[in-house]
Amino acid sequence: MANREANDIRRWDDERLDNEINEAYRALFTLRFQHASRQLENVRELRNARKRIARLRTLRRERQLQAAEQATASEE
Repeated sequence: MANREANDIRRWDDERLDNEINEAYRALFTLRFQHASRQLENVRELRNARKRIARLRTLRRERQLQAAEQATASEE
């Protein structure tokens, strides 16, 4: 995922980001099942799916930290 794609994802609302994370987990489950049943031709897709999940979760965590930071700043 290039920085450009990460910037596009940052524009998504929280609901869409959560939906994308759920879909990425479903895709990973499907890929694991295909791999176990020897139907997966490109094993690298597993790695790419895990990386996508990690990137999406990282962006969600960035939002959580920003929200916490804003909350503490408003208390001061």
